[in-house]
Amino acid sequence: MLSRLDSLVDETGALQSKLILLVGRPGCGKTRLLAMLANRRGAKVMNVGAALGKRLAALPLRQRALQANVVMRELAQSYASGDLLLLDNIELLFDQMLKLDPLDLLKRHAKALRVVAVWPGELRDGRLIYAEMGHPEYQDYGLDGLVPFEIDKFAESEFGRTECGPQGEPQGGGEQTVK
Repeated sequence: MLSRLDSLVDETGALQSKLILLVGRPGCGKTRLLAMLANRRGAKVMNVGAALGKRLAALPLRQRALQANVVMRELAQSYASGDLLLLDNIELLFDQMLKLDPLDLLKRHAKALRVVAVWPGELRDGRLIYAEMGHPEYQDYGLDGLVPFEIDKFAESEFGRTECGPQGEPQGGGEQTVK
């Protein structure tokens, strides 16, 4: 699976929008796969929630929504390795107080950089879904301008086989670490 993702990252370099979203059930190894890609490529993964949250917390409440795009752009520049940006824990982008369109923000970054991000929602009927309908942060997107990379129910990697259970909890793979 890592080799497939690595090849896809190279292939997207020629596209206008170079956004790859890792999509799969919780516990199926999206974050682990992103870390393995980072290790292979000599890149670092930006924990968006921690990095953006820390920078925005230093701003007055009224300034946070106004500065979120600027701060995210600065962080992307500092975390990018060449033309590759790896993003995890992007849930903060969905916070209504920031008044962002998370997918649009990712796509804008993907015009200049190859972006690989862990999608915190799911892919359902050819649509990206974040949260459940009725939830204040609910979002429903089409797949235009991005490449979904689905993590299989049985995620194969150099570290063994992991089966996701009904609640998305890994089963049968034991403790696995990324080297």
